[in-house]
Amino acid sequence: MPLYECVLIARNDVTQQQVEGIADGIAGQLEAEGGAVKKREYWGLRGLAYRIKKNRKGHYMLLGLDAKPAFVTEMERQLGLNEDILRFMTIRVPEIEEAASAILSRKSDDRERSFRGPKPAGRFDSGRRRGFDEREEFRARDEFREEFRVGAEE
Repeated sequence: MPLYECVLIARNDVTQQQVEGIADGIAGQLEAEGGAVKKREYWGLRGLAYRIKKNRKGHYMLLGLDAKPAFVTEMERQLGLNEDILRFMTIRVPEIEEAASAILSRKSDDRERSFRGPKPAGRFDSGRRRGFDEREEFRARDEFREEFRVGAEE
C-alpha cells in the first residue's frame, strides 16, 4: 500500500487529549481497513502564520500512514467535516522516516540554548535604563562642583 503523511491543525480551544482522540479515531478506522499508522507526532500548540476561522493558534499533529487511496479520500472528507480541524494536508511519500521530524528536532535544539548572552550595554544591574542626570558627564560635573566648594570654603 502507498505511504502518506498527514499534518492536521486543530483549534486551540480543544485539549491535547481531544486531538489525540481524533488521531486515535483515524488509526482505528485505518486498522479496520487493513492499514497502519507508522508514525505519530504531536507538535504542540503553535502560532499560526495568519488567522484561520478566528484562531491565532492551533494544535499540530503529524501522522505517517500506510493506507489505501480510498481510505485517504474518506479520511480527508471526514476531517473536512470535523469542526475542530482547521486545516489538514495529506501527501504521498516514498518512505516514512522513523527519526523525529524537523519540527521536534528544532524544539530540542531550542531547549539546549538556554544562555541568552550578556546584558545589553547602557543598563544597570537592575535592568532599568539610566536617567538623564545619571550620564557620566553630569556625574563628573557634580564631582567637580563638590571639589570646588570644598576648596572655596578653606
